[in-house]
Amino acid sequence: MTYLLYGDIGSGSAMVEMALAEAGQPVEHRRVPLEGDHQLAPEHLAVNPLGRIPALRLPDGTLLTESLAILLTVAERHPEADLLPPPGSIERATALRWMALMAGEFYPHVTRWDYPRRFSPDPAAAPGIRARAEEMGRDVLRVVEAHAGLRGGDAPFLLGARFSLADIPLAVMSRWMGGRTWTPANLPRLEALARAVGARPALAPIWRAHRMDAVPA
Repeated sequence: MTYLLYGDIGSGSAMVEMALAEAGQPVEHRRVPLEGDHQLAPEHLAVNPLGRIPALRLPDGTLLTESLAILLTVAERHPEADLLPPPGSIERATALRWMALMAGEFYPHVTRWDYPRRFSPDPAAAPGIRARAEEMGRDVLRVVEAHAGLRGGDAPFLLGARFSLADIPLAVMSRWMGGRTWTPANLPRLEALARAVGARPALAPIWRAHRMDAVPA
């Protein structure tokens, strides 16, 4: 039983790769290079008509897009991995809250930062779009730092000492838009979470492969 993951180094596919690794599931990779807009090529538009990655083909052939849906599906298909607290629990609600925030509020700013020319017919507007996306994305991360209850120390994860699926997008997205430098300098509790995720045995090789280590000052 093998999953087929469409993605690229440094992209949102890192989150899916990590979730599958924590679940102990084999994965085959189909590279869709971000550089050169390969995600907009006809062969990938047949996979995701929005021209985005990640996408995940399940072992039965079902194709999923949207990173949040993919992550939750992995958790549901592999309950033995204990990636989320039990349904109905406050802990599960907390995990879903912050996963939804990152997918719905932070991720769109990354798209504008990466592709500012897509958001205005005026090429001269691109630098302003990119700068504003960065500002607004960092405001979202400041909300995480201030309100997600992160404690650092021996309880660095969103749910304290318990690792959960929600820690993966928080850690990965903290590295985007210059975050490998900015997050360590400005958000110590989120940085502690990211380091703890990157140190997990199943995730450390993926963390390094996607070049998520903090940039030394």
